[in-house]
Amino acid sequence: MDIESDFYNYSFFTNDNDEFGPVYHSVKLIASDLDGTIIDKNNNISEDNFKAIEEIHNKNICFVICTGKSFAVCKNICSQFNASYGVFGNGTQIIDFKTGQEIYRNLLSKQDLLYAVTFAKRLNLHIHIYTDTEIISEHLMYMDLRNFFKKQDTRSDLKFKLVDNILDYISHNNENVFSAIVSSETSLKEFENLLLTDKNIVSTNVNKRGNYKDCTINKEYEYIHISPKNVDKDIALNFIGDYLKIDKKNMVAVGDNVNDLEMVKNSGFGVAVNDAYNELKNVATYVTKKTVTEGAFAEAVYRVI
Repeated sequence: MDIESDFYNYSFFTNDNDEFGPVYHSVKLIASDLDGTIIDKNNNISEDNFKAIEEIHNKNICFVICTGKSFAVCKNICSQFNASYGVFGNGTQIIDFKTGQEIYRNLLSKQDLLYAVTFAKRLNLHIHIYTDTEIISEHLMYMDLRNFFKKQDTRSDLKFKLVDNILDYISHNNENVFSAIVSSETSLKEFENLLLTDKNIVSTNVNKRGNYKDCTINKEYEYIHISPKNVDKDIALNFIGDYLKIDKKNMVAVGDNVNDLEMVKNSGFGVAVNDAYNELKNVATYVTKKTVTEGAFAEAVYRVI
């Protein structure tokens, strides 16, 4: 059976009066980030977004969740959306929800993880790591604390393990680690430069200050997401595209953060929500008029279907 035949060949376009000019493709896949795109900072989801997801399914379009979160964090919310596929850890893991099978994973090697964590410890930076089911940290402060609070709202399967010294713990245990997060209230530029000497990892710096303040924990900081090389949401969509024989020009990607940049830039129709980072807006085909709270994702969906 041809997998591609499962998806309806539905045209999307911008009209001739649109500032972007006419664009004609056929939508076979819509990929979206979660936090800041479908889910707002208060962990609420607009009813319009739920209706838009239902409409995606009604038109037999493949719906893919693309998130920096681990599968354990958002397993329950993905089931509510009845997504076809899930991209987790910014592309370190891909789940086929129709079969329940993992179809891709890319772990950090122990050597590379120790390399990054050693430098982070020397600079007295906060570190936490993600395994299949756990966040491991010395104490909860930044994104790990945020995930702890989010767990209460989402009833996720994620567990939290606190250790005395994370470098020692990694050295003496063989955990399957998808990614590491290094956070600080001060600049991480020095640490980021140190990471450049390891060609087996990739890092993404995210600013959570000013307009992007983390309201869940009421704190401003920045963090660096560390994952194996050749991992990002765009590469994950390429994998799914090959798996389903869907061309990137037939994909729509919606996001709000810098880790969405490549998938938004390289998809047939890339959307940044109204309250997205400016870096993402600069590469998007379309920026929504509505914010995430107002149903920006739904606006994006109805724009193309």
